[in-house]
Amino acid sequence: MSYQPSPERYNSMPYKRSGKSGLKLPAVSLGLWQNFGGYDTMENSRNILKTAFDHGVTHIDLANNYGPPPGSAEENFGQILHTDFRDHRDELIISSKAGYTMWDGPYGDWGTKKYLVSSLDQSLKRMKLDYVDIFYHHRPDPETPLEETMAALDLIVRQGKALYVGISNYKAPEAKAAIQMLKQMGTPIIIHQPKYSMFERWVEGGLLDVLEEEGVGCIPFSPLAQGLLTDKYLKGIPADSRALKVGDSLTENSITPDKIEKVKKLNDIAQQRGQKLAHMALSWILKDDRITSVLVGASKPEQLLDSLKCPENTKFSKEELDLIDEILK
Repeated sequence: MSYQPSPERYNSMPYKRSGKSGLKLPAVSLGLWQNFGGYDTMENSRNILKTAFDHGVTHIDLANNYGPPPGSAEENFGQILHTDFRDHRDELIISSKAGYTMWDGPYGDWGTKKYLVSSLDQSLKRMKLDYVDIFYHHRPDPETPLEETMAALDLIVRQGKALYVGISNYKAPEAKAAIQMLKQMGTPIIIHQPKYSMFERWVEGGLLDVLEEEGVGCIPFSPLAQGLLTDKYLKGIPADSRALKVGDSLTENSITPDKIEKVKKLNDIAQQRGQKLAHMALSWILKDDRITSVLVGASKPEQLLDSLKCPENTKFSKEELDLIDEILK
């Protein structure tokens, strides 16, 4: 019997317009960065996607190099999409990106028109799609003129290969220039995807202000610092930790005693708020009206269900915010 999603899937998830565009995204989006590759089982990946959709998570975020190995997340997602979600494509927002190394040679990285167009063509083949809903340039290119990169994004929309475009990992001045270029071309950037968490707050140094001024949405990735902002590491590194997983960006060396001490203090505040630490860390990001959605990853359905509780309490008192800032100094 084919997959029948829950008829109540849109009842509890809040949706918000991305900047000044008409596109609405769920408060919580699912990223397939490190849990849908060759080291993961298709059945578990399928269950995570079904759990997400059953609870109103309509946005699935990928990139050409997600895996590991690179490309495997898009391939696996494409298989599941066409076996289980074929009748629900128009209820989904599917995004992909290009900007990091994907293949050997001078044309498989960064931000040239050659790379971006070729990479998206490959991504569409892997996912068996005619278009993605959002296509991002994944990181600024210090060598390619910004005009060329933005012209490539404009071309991709005009070719019908993406409905909207975004940027990721751009600092405030670069983001402002990119946004203004694409506005002049008639293909406005609708969203920016930066790394943002309690431990990674560079976006507060001007980027969020630029996005607000320009009417562009924001969807932070790594909001839980690859699991560090959860109760998972309060008593050491568990055997199934992402810090021990092949190809993962979180390592044992990054889980320092100082960070663990901060995590414990943050956990105390979360408990006083009636939340788990992970819920509070996500709520803390969503408290800002400039944030459209927050990207979470999940290695099992239960983790995703846990994260979906964060929109229930995004109000913080001044005392709570001051105490959090003091801990994170």
